[in-house]
Amino acid sequence: MNKISNLTKASDACLPDYIFESSWEVCNKVGGIYTVLSTRAKTLQSLLPDHIIFIGPDCWGQDESPFFIEDDSLFAEWHEECRKTDLLRFRIGRWKVPGSPVAILVDFMPYYLRKDEIYGNLWKDWGVDSLHAYGDYDEASMFSYAAAKVVESFFHFYLDDTKRVVYQGNEWMTGLGLLYIRKYLPQVATIFTTHATSIGRSIAGNNKPLYDYLFAYNGNQMADELNMQSKHSIERQTAWNVDCFTTVSEITGRECSELLDKTPDVILPNGFEKDFVPKGAVFTRKRREARQTLCSIASQLTGQEYDPDKVLILSTSGRYEFRNKGIDVFIDTMNRLRCDHRLNKTILAFIEVPAWVAAPRELSPGTPVTHWLHNMSEDRILGMMNWLQMYNRAEDRVKVIFIPSYLNGDDGVVNKPYYDLLCGNDLTIYPSYYEPWGYTPLESTAFKVPCITTDLSGFGLWVNSVVGHYGEITDGVKVVHRTDNNYSQVIETITDTVVAFAAMDAAEVKAIRERASRLSDKAQWQHFISHYRTAYKVALDNAAARNR
Repeated sequence: MNKISNLTKASDACLPDYIFESSWEVCNKVGGIYTVLSTRAKTLQSLLPDHIIFIGPDCWGQDESPFFIEDDSLFAEWHEECRKTDLLRFRIGRWKVPGSPVAILVDFMPYYLRKDEIYGNLWKDWGVDSLHAYGDYDEASMFSYAAAKVVESFFHFYLDDTKRVVYQGNEWMTGLGLLYIRKYLPQVATIFTTHATSIGRSIAGNNKPLYDYLFAYNGNQMADELNMQSKHSIERQTAWNVDCFTTVSEITGRECSELLDKTPDVILPNGFEKDFVPKGAVFTRKRREARQTLCSIASQLTGQEYDPDKVLILSTSGRYEFRNKGIDVFIDTMNRLRCDHRLNKTILAFIEVPAWVAAPRELSPGTPVTHWLHNMSEDRILGMMNWLQMYNRAEDRVKVIFIPSYLNGDDGVVNKPYYDLLCGNDLTIYPSYYEPWGYTPLESTAFKVPCITTDLSGFGLWVNSVVGHYGEITDGVKVVHRTDNNYSQVIETITDTVVAFAAMDAAEVKAIRERASRLSDKAQWQHFISHYRTAYKVALDNAAARNR
């Protein structure tokens, strides 16, 4: 057996010797899972130096990834051996996040030539229905298969059955690879983490009542109705056939029990790493610059001037799921606020939700959006604002601006990364209807920005459990009760909360900002990593039992 001389032996007997973790969002910043993995990386790297290896898709071709530093010296002998085959192609290096963990980006395109064979075996071995696959199913599945082949090759080159090895996959996109490892590398313990069930998200996104009828929904039946058969099938079969099935919150755990007929073995709440948060004078400078940037953008789009020290800056952000993320609630609330005589401040409200961007705009009064969209006339955010006649008139106390670009620092208008903009807010609002965890409110509190969320988010329920009651804005997080049927009440509650917050003096606001920050401290990875230790143990124990 070949030896790995450049790795340090894991010293904690409660941990695996090696962990491989795959996700479509490794070194690929497209959603919240990127934040989960990239912030957790430092903690795992400190526990298992270079024994934690992340695997993601090589989406960059010949271009350089902004999230990845290639390093051919890592596992050079193995990599050289792999280059001899046309099917196993990948780049190896480090993820450009705190902890700098080892990352492998796999080229999954060669496996399209074997797609029918791979799907046929998947049906024969596990009963997974890929017949109805469409859209991103093929792309995700070929990546997942390629990632599993990388793990298999690494194991046979460097390791043996004396090593305790875990392979963890995130979301249905990694299911095929997990099932491959279970069959062809049974000595490796498998963990599947669903961050949201495909059926639950689809039910909610199709304006069906999820929570009142959750007990009555049949996952297979709903998959047929919503044309989600293949994604549901791979997700369900993976949940049932790994050594440890996990999800991110109790609310999503109930969803799994009803829609996948499988209760998670362990709940893995999403933590945060505060290395991303600047301190002291740097934080103060970034906050001041962010407020100046936001006021400048608002000024150019409305034709009015705004004093960064006097306006109340609000925002919502996240994936463009109009109902699920509560974007509709946010817009309705801003509409209610502009007519509220109790409001004593001008509000600048920003919707920071990536859409189908065409190009940056030359900012001028008129359309309240910073970038041209390919589908301006069909965009739901602009459509709702037009329907409500939210034109940012001079007399409106609330101005709403839509920033539809990914905030990576190079969008052509804002030109600041998301975190550098987030710290400029006074208050954030995330009134989600469907939110398995809720990274955006956690990030907000970490940056000392109090927020409003709902009890249909895992984070909101966690806040309630920590403070011992429904979170109030004076706690740093206001948790609003939301159901299938109380839309108007949610808007009213958020409106009242914003009005009350706007009336607070500087000392009260400062105290609330500090409480928000302290609350986020309780969700750091140093506290939440214990749940992962539990999952690793469950997976290793179950793998050992089936291999006896």
